[in-house]
Amino acid sequence: MPCEVQPRFVVLYGSQKGQAQSIAEGIAEEAQERGLVAELSCLNQNEKYNLEKEKAPVVFIVSTTGDGEPPDNALQFVKRIKQKTLSTDHYEHLCYALLALGDTNYANFCNCGKTVERRLQELGAKQFYATGYADDGVGLELVIDPWLEGLWKAIKGALSKMASDRIAPSRGDSPKETPDLSAPDVEFNLLSLNGQQSCKSGRASVDTDSKCASVASSFASATQMSISDLRPPSSAGSPESESKSLGTASVSTSAPETKTTDAGVTHVALAASLTCSLPPLSESPLNVPALPPPYLDVSLQDVGTVEQIVGQLNKESVHEVPIYRAVQLTRGDSVKTALLLELDISAHPTMAYEPGDSFDVFCPNRATEVEEMLHRLGLHDQRNHQVHISLKKDHKKKGAQVPSYMSPNISLLHLLTWCLEIRSVPKKAFLRALVEHTGDGVQRRRLQELCSKQGAADYNLYVRDPSLSALEFLTAFPSCSPPLSLLIEHLPKLQPRPYSAASSTLKHPGKLHFVFNVVDIPACNGRPAGRRGLCTGWLFDLINRGLVFPGKVERSGSLALPKIHVSLRSNCSFRPPSDSSVPFIMVGPGTGVAPFIGFLQQREEARQENPEAVFGETWLFFGCRHRDGDYLFREELEGFVSRGVLNHLEVCFSRDDPAQEEVGASVSRPRYVQHNLLLNSQNVAEILLRQSGHLYVCGDAKNMAKDVNNTLVAMVSTELQVDQLEAMKTLAKLREEKRYLQDIWG
Repeated sequence: MPCEVQPRFVVLYGSQKGQAQSIAEGIAEEAQERGLVAELSCLNQNEKYNLEKEKAPVVFIVSTTGDGEPPDNALQFVKRIKQKTLSTDHYEHLCYALLALGDTNYANFCNCGKTVERRLQELGAKQFYATGYADDGVGLELVIDPWLEGLWKAIKGALSKMASDRIAPSRGDSPKETPDLSAPDVEFNLLSLNGQQSCKSGRASVDTDSKCASVASSFASATQMSISDLRPPSSAGSPESESKSLGTASVSTSAPETKTTDAGVTHVALAASLTCSLPPLSESPLNVPALPPPYLDVSLQDVGTVEQIVGQLNKESVHEVPIYRAVQLTRGDSVKTALLLELDISAHPTMAYEPGDSFDVFCPNRATEVEEMLHRLGLHDQRNHQVHISLKKDHKKKGAQVPSYMSPNISLLHLLTWCLEIRSVPKKAFLRALVEHTGDGVQRRRLQELCSKQGAADYNLYVRDPSLSALEFLTAFPSCSPPLSLLIEHLPKLQPRPYSAASSTLKHPGKLHFVFNVVDIPACNGRPAGRRGLCTGWLFDLINRGLVFPGKVERSGSLALPKIHVSLRSNCSFRPPSDSSVPFIMVGPGTGVAPFIGFLQQREEARQENPEAVFGETWLFFGCRHRDGDYLFREELEGFVSRGVLNHLEVCFSRDDPAQEEVGASVSRPRYVQHNLLLNSQNVAEILLRQSGHLYVCGDAKNMAKDVNNTLVAMVSTELQVDQLEAMKTLAKLREEKRYLQDIWG
């Protein structure tokens, strides 16, 4: 008898921080359970796959990074498929499905996924399943869960159709019996491109839900998201009755403790919180994800001296530089504290930067939080022991590997201080794994709820929205005692924090300036006390002993200057026009003005060096709360205007007149930068639409950048007398031409 060949498909991923990779790995793992073979590869591993000859279905999982750019490990692939020499039938043999990850807080939402899909279609590839666009702005799982649920039927349908096409008899031939490579009774269904068709089956079984949830949860287990500074007791109840098999997700429980009033009215005696739920959730059966497979063995050994330096900083591109000067830019208690730091980079000539470039600051986890985590894990006495990490011999995780950013001779203290993001928001896969290490029945049930489909709203409300950290979450569930290996498997790498350069080397040779607000994260359910942003709080503490470090202190050597590790992140697009005659507009409220200080310093130096040259018109739209509280760089900006470096400075103050109402284009007292744009719509449109000028936006992604973009759509629509769709297309063209650029954060 011939050997039975398992049907195969290909999974390719492009991932910057690890989310897309983890989803792809989860798909590959579940394929084995479904009798399929998934060949998993990263998009940059072109030696492991060949799309030019691939006959099996291909599943792409791709994220977007930066200003709509491909992840580093997908960049070469995107460049290859964008080659204009490729014919329109280059991929006509290919059938594909695609899941794109992005964030609607940023303008170029899922841009990499859209680019890949557009080019695949232009090259003749056919889609066998509707594309999913997962939005981290509201929760990736809202799209990922149903998309994964429908993927398996679509894959088997595609395999069935391919098998039918291969054995379809030629005219006049008699059909030959061929084994069916797909599951029986699976109807092939070509899903529409608009994604209107639901991926969910109306009668999905609990088992199917659980398996889909297991894949969806697996992406969270190894997610490497960078958590920015802005990304901000046990409960009582009756004993629960739970199923012994959590993998099948058939969990039930009794209601919380109730009381009956004299009038005979029964009411719940508990309030909903992070650690306690209310009906109907507390009484509902749950679809709990399957347990993520553990894959690391971790042990601690007392070897005396171990590496205590920052292993991840031992790179040629990372430099230790002193903070030469620090200046507080704001005044009063009614505004955020904004600081300017001046770094001395004169000893590092390779750190050559341009205005508009940004750089990474490598900061540690807060010492007090590291101590709390050590105590929470019961490992404080072993804090200086060496950590040994290896793969389990019988692990079942596809593509499992020891984290590359953990060198083999580091201490536990170093690992928790510099390697793991202990402030990261715990993902559902982590919560599911914690269930197995929780002794209290009520707390186990609550963890099951928070990682279940039925508890999605509670998860968002009590965990995701307040950016509850892993440490804060563990503190709220005292009967949970996870092993160290669980944290290493599930917590992401501690990421450096990016900042924009706020200076020009022509104006300040050997120096690098940057500006930041000290972020305050408020208390909430699960966070008894507020805290400061990780990096901004650390920087503030470094220089808090004196806000100004004059140059003479360094020269005298009487006071050692604090040092930080930084690495340049070159940005080849967010820079002033290379042609000095091109006009440009800058929109930067609050600390968003920082890169434009560098723009204008560079422009001033260029004017002095070449006074006969033609220089285009410059506009800056700046806004803050109070003229006398947080008008950053006021003297410098007004100096630029008086010297003709900045032609137009349009400022607004949102809180100086509390009675002032929302304004439109007809008012003369704007509150926000978008209002000032409207007041100057004709000039802005003239520069952008008729003079081929450039527009730069820097600052908050969630509100300001969206409002500015919407305002620009309205302005273009009015100026060109076109509808909203055409105006949006005009702005999209400006983006493609790199004339509408954003440096924004959320």
